[in-house]
Amino acid sequence: MGSVKDLEIVKKPTKSAMGVGRFHFSDRYSVFDWGEMPDQIEGKGKALCLMGAYCFEKLEERGIKTHYRGLVTADGKLVFFGELNQPTNVMEFNLVNVYRPKIRKENKKFVYDYSFFTPNLINYLVPLEIIYRNGLPEGSSVFKRLEQGAITLQELGLEHYPKAGERLKKPIFDVSTKLEEVDRYLTWQEAKKIAGLTDEEVAEVREVLSRVNNVISEIAAAAGLENEDGKIELAFDSERKLMIVDVIGTLDECRFTYKGLHVSKEIARQFYRKTEWYNDVEEAKKTSEKQGIKDWKRICKSQPSKLDPLLRTIIDEMYMAAANELTKHRLFDVPRLAEVIKKYGEYVAR
Repeated sequence: MGSVKDLEIVKKPTKSAMGVGRFHFSDRYSVFDWGEMPDQIEGKGKALCLMGAYCFEKLEERGIKTHYRGLVTADGKLVFFGELNQPTNVMEFNLVNVYRPKIRKENKKFVYDYSFFTPNLINYLVPLEIIYRNGLPEGSSVFKRLEQGAITLQELGLEHYPKAGERLKKPIFDVSTKLEEVDRYLTWQEAKKIAGLTDEEVAEVREVLSRVNNVISEIAAAAGLENEDGKIELAFDSERKLMIVDVIGTLDECRFTYKGLHVSKEIARQFYRKTEWYNDVEEAKKTSEKQGIKDWKRICKSQPSKLDPLLRTIIDEMYMAAANELTKHRLFDVPRLAEVIKKYGEYVAR
């Protein structure tokens, strides 16, 4: 289904009733919307699956509705996190319909038609990524958007131009498209319109985002981490009740830091930002937008290299160690997270 996990459909959803699906989390990774990269991160699939399951169960304990049904063991049993004897990379969940906006070309630009999404639609994925920001670490897209004039300090609710690493007095709630060729940031009014939401549902989306942010921040703090930012995805069930879907609280969905050092997929992003391939990706995206080329990867001048082997080993250990710390269960035989972060700090300082 995606660049980092595969979808198994156990029972198809209908127009009005949810089905059952299973995510098979892989060791693949993706940066900058490229899709599968040329190497893999050992243990990543199981680590993501278990971090996500743990967070889903914590949300359910707080009365926050999710699509999560449980974890699937090697012998096919459906269990909850506390019943697990060994790591698994398979998660079962309630499955809704994914309706994609219609796409057409106007003046060499792609235009997406979301008119199908109305307040009467049920049992579907909300076509948005909902983002919270508690801080603005190095690499945050906010800095790029400010530099380009795509957003203002006033729109962000900021009183001054932020510095990298700054913690915010109150979270910024952001929103972007989910089902377009390249995700684009939206105003909340635009998000309401394209997703077929009412004013009350927009308010509920923001409240759910706030509650999820608080739960993940608590889990991160218990592991000695700062929850800088993260994203959630939402769906409406067969009664048009909101629920959290996809996966949450992992090193791919959240940007965690430890004393200013990244503990997330951002480590891989930072490595690739220093390569010529990253410049080619940025150029290809700009050209595709100007010329209305759907597959921007086709016109990218180069291919990504593999990660530096030493850095890849550090990232391997970081995913597994983070799963141990965030879930308070030693599921993987790797050094403590603090030791792995120390190795990463030494790598960065070389």
